[in-house]
Amino acid sequence: MNLSARILVIEDNPTNLELMMYLLSAYGYEPLTAMDGLEGLEIAQRQRPDLIVCDVQLPKADGFEVVRRLKAEPAFRTMPLIAVTALAMVGDRERLLNAGFDGYIAKPIHPEDFVKNVEGFLPIELRSGKRRHGGWTETPAQARPHVPPKGTVLVVDDTEANREFLRSLLEPHGYAVVTASSLAKAAEELRRARPDLVLTDVHLQDGNSIDFIRVLRADSEFRSVPVLFQSASANEIERQRIGGLGEIKLLHRPLEAEQLLLEIQTILSAHGAASVAERK
Repeated sequence: MNLSARILVIEDNPTNLELMMYLLSAYGYEPLTAMDGLEGLEIAQRQRPDLIVCDVQLPKADGFEVVRRLKAEPAFRTMPLIAVTALAMVGDRERLLNAGFDGYIAKPIHPEDFVKNVEGFLPIELRSGKRRHGGWTETPAQARPHVPPKGTVLVVDDTEANREFLRSLLEPHGYAVVTASSLAKAAEELRRARPDLVLTDVHLQDGNSIDFIRVLRADSEFRSVPVLFQSASANEIERQRIGGLGEIKLLHRPLEAEQLLLEIQTILSAHGAASVAERK
């Protein structure tokens, strides 16, 4: 596949970085990444990307330092450099543009708009114009035939960016996605949506989801619902507790999109086969 442009993303939040990487790749672009300002400057100098997306609040060198140093060099003066920021004070827009940024995108990132906003700063000949997911090109919704969903996934996570990342990953691959921002809401959605799989973070603001799943396993109505845990900070005791719940897997963040999709497909296929066997 010919990639239309290389885009450097400088972002220290792993979830935001993963979301932007996935979206850019899905549209056919090649993302380069850095997690602090100095690393971003080094990669920009070495790789010469076609466009840079830069968080403003960065360790080692903030976004203002990055743009100041890059725009001081002739090779980068015409390269689009976009700020990504949660700044919302009066005058912030002017401050960013006066610093040298060519534009900005507000946080939180909205998956449906992010790539379109980025593409607006690229020359037409470098724009992909296509959205790719595993080799297929997205067609307009009205021209796309109806495809029954592969299954319903309940995503339980108290971080909005995580929920939106997982929705933007799963829905284009044929899964119906229901989200819950807390364990209390997850209990409601379980009874309402009857999901085929629960994908949950381990640590949530209103409790530990391992305890929630133990209760779920004690309820005959939901005992057989497959569960997939994800965490960037699960400790050894929590890993052992998850192992004690049976055939439940823990994935470590940051997640590779392909790995997560494969895990979900494998779990649902095995669960479907087991259900058929039980009915026989």
